[in-house]
Amino acid sequence: MRILVAMSGGVDSSVVAGLLKSQGHDVIGVTMKLWEGPNGEMPETGCCTAADSEDARKVAAKLDIPYYVLDYTKSFSENVIDNFVDMYSQGLTPNPCVECNRSVKFDHFIDQAKKLNCEKVATGHYAKIVSNDDTFELHKADYLEKDQSYVLHMLTGDILSKIDFPLGTISKPEVRQIAASLGLKTAFKKDSQDICFVGKKDYRNFVSSRIDFSSGGNIVDKNNNVIGTHEGVHQFTVGQRKGIPGGQGQAKYVTKIDVENNKVFIGSKADLTTKKFIIEDVSFVNGEEYENLSIQTRYNSHDIPCKLKKIDDSIFEIELHELTLGVAPGQFGVIYNDTKLIGGGRISSKILENINE
Repeated sequence: MRILVAMSGGVDSSVVAGLLKSQGHDVIGVTMKLWEGPNGEMPETGCCTAADSEDARKVAAKLDIPYYVLDYTKSFSENVIDNFVDMYSQGLTPNPCVECNRSVKFDHFIDQAKKLNCEKVATGHYAKIVSNDDTFELHKADYLEKDQSYVLHMLTGDILSKIDFPLGTISKPEVRQIAASLGLKTAFKKDSQDICFVGKKDYRNFVSSRIDFSSGGNIVDKNNNVIGTHEGVHQFTVGQRKGIPGGQGQAKYVTKIDVENNKVFIGSKADLTTKKFIIEDVSFVNGEEYENLSIQTRYNSHDIPCKLKKIDDSIFEIELHELTLGVAPGQFGVIYNDTKLIGGGRISSKILENINE
């Protein structure tokens, strides 16, 4: 089988290419160039640096497979960077990695696979695709410590039929051992954690450089008493503690961001708890399910048992079985039945309005 392997220059995608080649598949390596600065500078950290592309090229040469770098900077800028800036300007907390998968990577990889006459696209994500009566399901990886199914929740069964996740049953230590046995230079390369277009810089400066936040506003408590001032709502996210005034004696957190009135609300940790919220732009892998559900409200957060109630075609209410912290508008709520991923959507700002009990 001819398979397009998405190569980031990291150990995971390197091993995917090596494993598939060793299994006798016709492998083609592809790296996406996703971002460059206004003066053509490449990202210094993240998943798409010049060094990463060079590492991917060296792995492809070691494995003796064709390798291409494809430029998708325009698509990435329009769908991911503009969304990132717009979300912060609305007082929301974006997840650019989910947005990249949802709006850029998989669509372009599948399209490119067709052009190269490839039957599948393989990536180094830790997740499992399970075929069940001609239906393709998305499941958590066996190695839960690295499970990445959360950031893949937008993939439908039809799309999953065109994808392969070879690392779904393999642990990270095993992946590194395989890379070493294949003589790949990425075997002990550290995993990337930074946002590629922000790097180690403050995201606030990145957002400020792309949109005008000339007007500041007030920081208030839940009774609208003024506690302090701010220079722009983009400097805050719900749940934030650092840099919040009025925390003498008891820690204060951002509990709500009112963009229209330029107010940032703060309160105690207890004020952050919620049991009901709305998710919007909801998609399902293979259709709606309503029994034995749980939800993750952030990447790598624990599963919380929940009930799902349909409000509109792509809008659903989530009712948790227990009060929880850390539900931030703009992040994604991803729904599971045990290890099977059912679907997910973006957490609405309505979370902190009248819906709460």
